[in-house]
Amino acid sequence: MRIALVEDNVSLAKGIAYQLRDAGHSVDILHDGEDAEFFLKQEDGDLIILDINLPGKSGLELLAELREREDPRPVILLTARSETQDRVLGLDAGADDYLVKPFEMEELAARIRALGRRKATAPRQLANIGTLKFDIGSMQLFDRDEVLEVPRRELALLAALLNANGRTVSKASLLDQLYGAGSETDEKVIEVYVSRLRKRLSPHGANIQVHRGIGYSLNRTTS
Repeated sequence: MRIALVEDNVSLAKGIAYQLRDAGHSVDILHDGEDAEFFLKQEDGDLIILDINLPGKSGLELLAELREREDPRPVILLTARSETQDRVLGLDAGADDYLVKPFEMEELAARIRALGRRKATAPRQLANIGTLKFDIGSMQLFDRDEVLEVPRRELALLAALLNANGRTVSKASLLDQLYGAGSETDEKVIEVYVSRLRKRLSPHGANIQVHRGIGYSLNRTTS
């Protein structure tokens, strides 16, 4: 999953991001409410972890704006407040779940998995990629009715290229989508994933085109 983490405590944000990235997620870290507002309007993703107390704009304000523009991404609220009324305000504003600090990472991970299962049980959104079919909701690649075993990062790369609708995507943008903004991962890792994914797709009539010095695009049907 691509997760936006909005938390003004820098050390806490780094710790959460480290654990989530280690589990295979990409994480974009934002520390300020106004910066988060701009980012969330511009960038797609699968889940938002949102602290209530933020500089610039509160988490509840951000959440209200997300729901006003019908952004469907699930939101987990984080707060140091433990009063029932604060939980009610957050849930009424459109949050999908709620965690009170301090919390265990295992609990956050379990709640993320639960929200991920909701998405996986949604109606299939199948995209044709050559002779393969890609279920965008569950992030599964099918050869006829058989699910192919593909590493999560390669599936995330495929989803990013598919969402570009044939446009060229830069290496830096792909890195952000796979690992999250602010990750220290080297861009060369994208070259490795592209190479592996190209080998998987080529026998099935699809190809990733390399635009040297610019980026990559997905050709879903090749002759």
